[in-house]
Amino acid sequence: MKAFLTFKHLLIIHAFLFFLNIGCAQDIHWSQFNQNPIFQNPANAGNFNGDFRFVGNFRDQWRSVSVPFNTISISADSRFAKSNHIGYGLLLFHDVAGDGKFRTIELQGNLSYVFKLSADSLHCLRFGINFGFNHRQLNWDKFYFDNQFNGVQFDPGLPTNESFQTDRKTNVSVGSGLSYTFFKNSRNYWVANAALFNINQPNQGFYNQTIKRDIRYLLNFNGLYKIGLDLDVLPSINFTLQGKYRELCLGSSIKYTLVNRLGVYRAVYAGVWYRVLDANYFTVGVDYQNWFVGLSYDVNLSKLVPASNNRGGFEIAVRYILNKFKPKQTIHRACPDYI
Repeated sequence: MKAFLTFKHLLIIHAFLFFLNIGCAQDIHWSQFNQNPIFQNPANAGNFNGDFRFVGNFRDQWRSVSVPFNTISISADSRFAKSNHIGYGLLLFHDVAGDGKFRTIELQGNLSYVFKLSADSLHCLRFGINFGFNHRQLNWDKFYFDNQFNGVQFDPGLPTNESFQTDRKTNVSVGSGLSYTFFKNSRNYWVANAALFNINQPNQGFYNQTIKRDIRYLLNFNGLYKIGLDLDVLPSINFTLQGKYRELCLGSSIKYTLVNRLGVYRAVYAGVWYRVLDANYFTVGVDYQNWFVGLSYDVNLSKLVPASNNRGGFEIAVRYILNKFKPKQTIHRACPDYI
């Protein structure tokens, strides 16, 4: 009864935070959002079959328009050995955008706790919290200014006559998340996620003016359902809201299991997705034992098409799950002398 009351209180607190008034910059995003689980929701820390999970993501965007925007993310998560109810994880991402090499580096720590809503673990609710150290830096030397025009042409050797107070800012962010799982078996499960990031709205202004980082709200629904002997469908909807920015992604992948017997596992994936008013993108992937590799490519459909020529971004996701070797315990019995 005490555990139920605790989880009910967490639901009330999280619902209150989620529906606070909605707030100047947008956080990074991924096309393969389900392949970066603890970036998506801190409650996902430790939520997998295995001992340790390692995830790497890379995104290259707008190469056809300007200086490419590059994002790299790496994460690792697990569960505490003495309590499988508590998960933990670390995530580091590095993002570089635009001509000024606007650089964002963030290190996040995540903790989660699972409440089993049924004795058979068919229904589970996970709660997670997130703490991040965010560093942003801009290279002013990469910009051009009017004072560097000598009347005939641009001269980078001329002084800009501009005075900048600083070119970097470091702050701390706080987030939280809830995740509900209905897990019937490995080929029939459904997950609903709700998460909040930047709850404390840290100041990210480079000058004396305070510019708060908007709260990012996330809702996600995904699952896996068997539709054939070796065929599964993996639909998903992902909605994020941050200040004036909105992003809705929906689509599905199909999974075909090539082999899954006697410790040998192979599967392939293919999917089509739509980011509303922005892009269509296509995904392919492969499972090979404990490894997963996924590739995606965005076809731009927004008002930027005249400049992008429909070319958007390439993305790769890699996951590895480590299972510790657990030797079988053998009980040796000493025979008495009289036998």
